[in-house]
Amino acid sequence: MPNNAKPFTVAVPDAILTDLRKRLELTRWPVEPEAAPWRYGVPGDYMRRVHDYWLNRYDWRRSEAAINRFPGFKAKVEGLEVHFLIEEGSGPAPKPLILTHGWPGSIVEFLDVIEPLAHPERFGGDAADAFTVVVPSIPGYGFSEGPAAPIGPRDVARMWNTLMTEVLGFSSYFAQGGDWGAIISSWLAFGHPETVAAMHLNMVSFRRPPKGEPSAEEAAWLAAVKARMPAESGYRIEQGTKPQTLAQGLTDSPMGLAAWIIEKFHGWTIPGETRDPPFSLDHLLANVMLYWLPGPAASSWLYISIVEGNGMRLPDGAMVTVPTGFFLCPKDLSVPPPKEVIERCYNVASYEIAADGGHFLAFEQGDLFVSKVREFFRAYR
Repeated sequence: MPNNAKPFTVAVPDAILTDLRKRLELTRWPVEPEAAPWRYGVPGDYMRRVHDYWLNRYDWRRSEAAINRFPGFKAKVEGLEVHFLIEEGSGPAPKPLILTHGWPGSIVEFLDVIEPLAHPERFGGDAADAFTVVVPSIPGYGFSEGPAAPIGPRDVARMWNTLMTEVLGFSSYFAQGGDWGAIISSWLAFGHPETVAAMHLNMVSFRRPPKGEPSAEEAAWLAAVKARMPAESGYRIEQGTKPQTLAQGLTDSPMGLAAWIIEKFHGWTIPGETRDPPFSLDHLLANVMLYWLPGPAASSWLYISIVEGNGMRLPDGAMVTVPTGFFLCPKDLSVPPPKEVIERCYNVASYEIAADGGHFLAFEQGDLFVSKVREFFRAYR
């Protein structure tokens, strides 16, 4: 039993699910423009399929059971109740590993990779590669208590170190993340190099410009970022300036919330394509439910740290000294930068760009994610 933590089993009251069903039954549909699918956001025919599946076939209790497969707890960390899953690894010396999700993801992203990471021998791997896997929900996400006012990724990183060392009693551990998970993990490694033994990221968070003119490779990357971001970054401004305005609509309309979230699973995975997102509706809706059930307001507050604060900027001259491995996907929202850019802020121990894939690596390519995580951390056990 973790110190000062209570077992927690997800059990959503039937009344909440009944309310959701009523809201889905009363859905109003917008007028559709004449345009290629996904050109202006979520297409109506796809969302009608999502609606039909959610209303008539999706079973939250199955998603609930998938979460409850792993021991769950809640612990008070800096005054907030943090929900986390923990699966103790097999093998001779399983190293603790904290996996951190981002927005618009959740712990659902990791449900299919927890067991292979904790018990590799069950999947044809070596038990010596086992991890004790810890998967917390960021405050305000899923079943973690939301803060009363906006907090930033550096605050969450401090909470995560408290969770790992004081609640769970680990003196040393690994960290992995993408999206906010990459930013939180980066602050975790920066602030606590004495406990974070190594870190693996599938997104780059900290960057700083060159002292002189950029190289040809960096200039090409900057041009690619400039071309990519306008079509995909509007959400960030709204969530980083007026999140409560957005929350008013998303808290009241399940289909509005689903559209806001699912659009990113398309644009950040297969940008510019007209086909549907490469995720099952069961997976997508399980993730949406973790925003619907608590209400999505607090989950967007982290973006205020981008607009108003320094959530993605290291102090001048500072470096993340913890050995860090990068496995980046070419279709991510965040265009993978050249290694020279990353080396200005990180101790880069490995750097690789995948052949394909997007923002949600563990969700989209779970086997590849597991393989790369095992491979990188093997040298730091």
